[in-house]
Amino acid sequence: MRHLKRTAKLGRTSEHRNAMLANLVCSLIKHKRVTTTLAKAKAARSVAEKMVTLGKKGTIHSRRLAVARLHQEDAAKILFKEIAPAFKDRNGGYTRIVKLGGLTGKFRARSQGDAAERAILEWVDYTAETPATETAPAAGETKPEEKKS
Repeated sequence: MRHLKRTAKLGRTSEHRNAMLANLVCSLIKHKRVTTTLAKAKAARSVAEKMVTLGKKGTIHSRRLAVARLHQEDAAKILFKEIAPAFKDRNGGYTRIVKLGGLTGKFRARSQGDAAERAILEWVDYTAETPATETAPAAGETKPEEKKS
């Protein structure tokens, strides 16, 4: 009986599955939104939530655990510097899965090869700091005046 065995196997070996989910979470960390199949999104959600929890702890040990799981130091750096501080007041539920397509299964957007349901995996309430469109002049500098004709 399969009681309490909820790992989605996704038709892969354990090493392949772990590497694929780590790459998917790294893409989520870097790009803030990933489009994938619904099954992969549901499997990657738990990994992403655990990585944010590690990021909120902020210790050296948690950073090493995150790098060991994700295999990408640059993604772990973004996780600890940008994403985890954005969720400091939130107790879980850091990601959202949005199904693509219509409301019924017949009209839902599907993958072309195997007709798998597609979904978007993204961060909840994450607002990336966007650079300002107009930069302020540095100390001692003045803006050039427009010529009047």
